[in-house]
Amino acid sequence: MKNIITIFLLVSIVSCGQEKRPVLGETEFQKELNAEYKDATTSPLKDKDRKAFKGLDFFKFDSTYMVTASFKRTPNEKVFKMKTTTDRKPEYVKYGELNFNLKGKDYTLNIYQNLGLIETEGYEDYLFLPFLDETNGLESYGGGRYIDARIPEGDTMIIDFNKAYNPYCAYNDKYSCPIVPRKNYLKTRVEAGVKAFEKH
Repeated sequence: MKNIITIFLLVSIVSCGQEKRPVLGETEFQKELNAEYKDATTSPLKDKDRKAFKGLDFFKFDSTYMVTASFKRTPNEKVFKMKTTTDRKPEYVKYGELNFNLKGKDYTLNIYQNLGLIETEGYEDYLFLPFLDETNGLESYGGGRYIDARIPEGDTMIIDFNKAYNPYCAYNDKYSCPIVPRKNYLKTRVEAGVKAFEKH
């Protein structure tokens, strides 16, 4: 009887150990995102998807997708209501323009500030950089991707497309996500960041 109990305990310990899978990812950003999506308290995934979740699919890290952009502040922009995937229309303002060279070609992206979010502690200097590119609907999510940013101190900003992530709507239709403005369409393939998600 004692042996049976010992075996049972060992099996329990081994199976619990297997549950604690290491968080996957080749960069700190990838590991943090995977950990967030695996955790029931922070994950946007539906329960059935989260239970089967091993890790998001990323393009391979590529330093050519880390670019230094010139940042031009656009202080007199009008506040507008950004369209979302629901009836919600949060107030944003175009905060500035980013001009950069990617693989030999010049591009411009508008960067935005969410006027509701800047009232939240820790987000006073938060900026929102949504973009569309030619991988959308193929390797990446059809609705485009987002990059988080902070107000730069000078007139340049690093854009790291390896940190591009999907709107929560890519995983779960209960969320309301900003629709990427057409002006932020990049006529190129951005093979960096999070890929499209295969739902179960």
